[in-house]
Amino acid sequence: YVNDGRPFWQYIVSSSTGCSDAQYFEEVYNYYTTDKAWHLCDPEAEKVFMALRKAGVKLAVVSNFDTRLRPLLRALNCEQWFDAVAVSAEVEAEKPNPTIFVKACELLGIKPEEAVHVGDDRRNDVWGARDAGCDAWLWGSDVYSFKEVSPNLIIHSFNLGLTTK
Repeated sequence: YVNDGRPFWQYIVSSSTGCSDAQYFEEVYNYYTTDKAWHLCDPEAEKVFMALRKAGVKLAVVSNFDTRLRPLLRALNCEQWFDAVAVSAEVEAEKPNPTIFVKACELLGIKPEEAVHVGDDRRNDVWGARDAGCDAWLWGSDVYSFKEVSPNLIIHSFNLGLTTK
């Protein structure tokens, strides 16, 4: 899907709940743009991101998400951690498509070979990033915590560790 993904999510909500009421859908859809629906899993995240930025590391989010991601980052008070956000619904390419990784690098003003992508899915994150020419680390295999992320990174983009409450 592209843009806000409403038709896609409307289908998912309707199929999952058996309710096709438009007002109900809007309530559910808007709920998932708030900090009531999500939380950051690692309390070290802000400290590490700020240290990386202070060290001059450029940081990006690369996400298979819709246009609600930016308001969600604001709601979670973490949008200032990143120099760029590459959202699949805006780029019109989802991970593992190399296009989204290349776009993130363009937004940061770097070449893919200067980037490392940290993600939690071998196919979407590691293979996709490597197909774009980036290095890639798998969260939970190559990297286990924010503390392990080296300040020498040029780009650090990954699944934020967002989970629903």
